[in-house]
Amino acid sequence: MNIPTREGAQPPKTAARNTRVQPIDPSGGQKSALSGRIVTMDDAFRVIPRGAIYIDQGNVVAVTPLQAPCPAGFENIPVVNTGGTIYPGLIELHNHLAYNALCLWDVPKQYSNRNQWSGTPTYRKLISGPMQVIGKSPELVPALIRYVECKSLLGGVTTSQGIQLFSNAGIRRFYRGIVRNVEQTDETALPEADTRIADVEAKDAHRFLARLQKTTCFLLHLSEGIDQAARKHFLSLQIAHEQWAINKQLAGIHCAGLTTDDFATFGAKQGAMIWSPMSNLLLYGQTANIKAAKEAGVRIGIGSDWSPSGSKNLLGELKVARLVSQAMGSVFSDRDILAMATRNAAAILQWDAALGSLEAGKRADLIVIAQHADDPYENILQAKETAIRLVMINGIARYGMPSLTQRLGAVGESLRIGGLRRMIFLQQETADSSVGSLTLKTATAVLRETLQRLPELARELAQPKIERRTVLSKLAKALPVTQAWTLVLDELEDSGMDLRPRLPLPGERELTGALRGLERAAAPLAEILEPLKLDPLTVADDPAFLERIAQQKNLPDYVKTGLKALY
Repeated sequence: MNIPTREGAQPPKTAARNTRVQPIDPSGGQKSALSGRIVTMDDAFRVIPRGAIYIDQGNVVAVTPLQAPCPAGFENIPVVNTGGTIYPGLIELHNHLAYNALCLWDVPKQYSNRNQWSGTPTYRKLISGPMQVIGKSPELVPALIRYVECKSLLGGVTTSQGIQLFSNAGIRRFYRGIVRNVEQTDETALPEADTRIADVEAKDAHRFLARLQKTTCFLLHLSEGIDQAARKHFLSLQIAHEQWAINKQLAGIHCAGLTTDDFATFGAKQGAMIWSPMSNLLLYGQTANIKAAKEAGVRIGIGSDWSPSGSKNLLGELKVARLVSQAMGSVFSDRDILAMATRNAAAILQWDAALGSLEAGKRADLIVIAQHADDPYENILQAKETAIRLVMINGIARYGMPSLTQRLGAVGESLRIGGLRRMIFLQQETADSSVGSLTLKTATAVLRETLQRLPELARELAQPKIERRTVLSKLAKALPVTQAWTLVLDELEDSGMDLRPRLPLPGERELTGALRGLERAAAPLAEILEPLKLDPLTVADDPAFLERIAQQKNLPDYVKTGLKALY
């Protein structure tokens, strides 16, 4: 999550935010060339059965048939045979990354809107409470950040949302890492999306619309649920008969409560939807009306939400999207679904001139999937995590088979995914000091012990500062803290910023939209927390995942059986 220090809590593009520093992996990378079946996702949806892609300084120089002459300057550059199908890197437009060390929640019953589950005792014990302990412990934050970013990479994600940090000096900033962050990019070609809105603008329709008009993309939660309370969150965007606080910059996350007529309005006003079908189904038993959204011309991106009530990674979320589409009458083709995580996502962000497809002049963000299906789009939607052969961001091999990463100049940390050898390359010239050279192996070990000792840690945090930190000191020996950074947990605390508009319906005073998950239970965390397991990085290394999916009360049978077949 590719971010420098940003001071202050306001997300608008202030002077401080517009100060340009070095982008992720400065454009000085070596020349390289890859071959394989290439799925360009360009305007013509070209698929080159035997193609070559040439890369220099983080950019694609050319995409050609393998037998075509190479571009000038590449005469002596060996073409590395990937042995698979090359796709644009996956762009995830919704994920609460900081929570992705937590395992899938066994959702106890079916809910109809977010307010019904976000403050329950079970949620506090298993999700919000553990995150408060970890997120407020500067010694543990680096391990969490390293782990969840690697988890994204192992699912083929090259762009996601960021992890926001807060220091004891009152400074907010985003963690600057390897995966691109939509919220701050430091590159004029990649305009930054807003994901948080000041409370005063979130509660006033005219101010909210004015704020929308000043940004390039606003990713905001909208209608998180399936009942009338969730639908009112959308209806409150109406200012007057023909005037709505909706424009092409608004990308509504979830939109599960919208009716056919609502989607007609949303599409006419050029709004976009970020679809998270797994999370919607787990919590509410149904998801957005995708047929109505498609017929209304609504642009659609996709995101896995978070591991407690969503897919483990975006590759898994694409499988769920495919199953839902098929169950609803094959609303989307496999190509349509891949587009949600590539070209559509880039267009929603207004990044389509630089990312979202494999074309000359665009950034070299790509993934390589082993070829097991003749249809290239079916190939990725059916792929397991073990089929990922390479993930490249800005022309640098970040994860994949050692035989490929090493030939591309990346020698990193070894690991096994589903029993297969892989390598992850975390070295970065612009590495964030809060994580720096921390290895995935160390981060994993620290988090495993942390989650096992949650009750002890909660007791320590409740003690006066001079008396605590015995357990933390032991856990953090491998994690030297140079600055006291903690996580900003927007979902759990009032920070003056919000992830959603909270507008009243016209003529009414009561605000709509889900409440924050503010702690309502009086019991101290030390009394309710219990040891937890660390969520494995992949489904391939989580033998219990499909069993837990099969036991989920709200998931339709076609998802339970379909996922089992796909994995």
